[in-house]
Amino acid sequence: MQLKLKLTVAAAITTIAGVAAAQEVVKIGHVAPLSGAQAHFGKDHENGARMAIDELNAQGVVIGDKKVRLELVAEDDAADPKQGTAAAQKLCDAKVAGVIGHLNSGTTIPASKIYNDCGIPHVTGAATNPNLTRPGYKTTFRIIANDNALGAGLGSYAADTLKLKTVAVVDDRTAYGQGLANVFKRVAAEKGIKVVDEQFTTDKATDFMAILTAIKSKNPDAIFFGGMDPQAGPMLRQMEQLGMSHMKYFGGDGLCTTEIAKLAGGAKTLANMVCAEGGASMAKMPGGTAWKARYDAKYPGQYQIYSPYTYDATMVLVDAMKRAGSWDPKVYIPELLKSNYKGVTANIAFEPNGEMKNPAITLYVYRDGKKTPLN
Repeated sequence: MQLKLKLTVAAAITTIAGVAAAQEVVKIGHVAPLSGAQAHFGKDHENGARMAIDELNAQGVVIGDKKVRLELVAEDDAADPKQGTAAAQKLCDAKVAGVIGHLNSGTTIPASKIYNDCGIPHVTGAATNPNLTRPGYKTTFRIIANDNALGAGLGSYAADTLKLKTVAVVDDRTAYGQGLANVFKRVAAEKGIKVVDEQFTTDKATDFMAILTAIKSKNPDAIFFGGMDPQAGPMLRQMEQLGMSHMKYFGGDGLCTTEIAKLAGGAKTLANMVCAEGGASMAKMPGGTAWKARYDAKYPGQYQIYSPYTYDATMVLVDAMKRAGSWDPKVYIPELLKSNYKGVTANIAFEPNGEMKNPAITLYVYRDGKKTPLN
């Protein structure tokens, strides 16, 4: 009896080992700022990709005729272009099957060349600078509206709805901030809004008193800021301190976060902010409400903005692998370009240059500190 039991246990162990051995590991890279002032963006960004991978593994993934286990290889680029290219090269060397990211345009654009050179596709759900897809790399994909749409939407709202006549423009000199500001300036000028002052800062600054004092002397109807929320929050506080609470304040998706209310520290100027996001509001996303409930249960209090897009980006990559029957980028990239995936955020399909077809944009305001969609 004891011998029989030992043989049964041994057979079971052998079976389990055989199943484990039959499972191939498919590595998917992820890059975002996981340290520094933008770490709250990066963690949320990573959570979306990790959530998708956990759900896919729980369902069981078969690519071709092989059972696979997906593994996320996460890298920190600290929102720094040099660190971003180093992270991209590291993922190339690790021979990941694809990459989710990066978050910032300033890191995504230089990294995109590295991914192109090593033949690995990357899908961003956050980087919005139009220059990302201009080189025509077959490895670059974006599932969010770019700055041409965001800047135009904000410029049109300022002119057509709010009837503003003058604006001051500030940007943080990053690829994202400067690019978005340039689009806004162009559209605003086309619609008769006069840019009365232009100022520049950095994505590390926290003191804007000199910039704001110079702007105050020109008394514009609004300020447009091309940058991220670690700078926008203190800027809103300092606007209030300088008596600039009557001015409207515009920005892109880098300001459209839950964190901005905390960073603004209760400043009344937050109520004057209008920001644009490259996608539908959560309630209008095809699977947004149910997805958000799952996310909040898994990562309480961590939601910012980009996680539903990185979730979909991961799903789109794996869907293309399944359709191609391979996780070899050379084999599945053509299928990725042909995607017609019903995601949480939208129905995802790509233009020949890797831009998303028919992306939505949503404008938001903050009412009682809560992010509220306008459209």
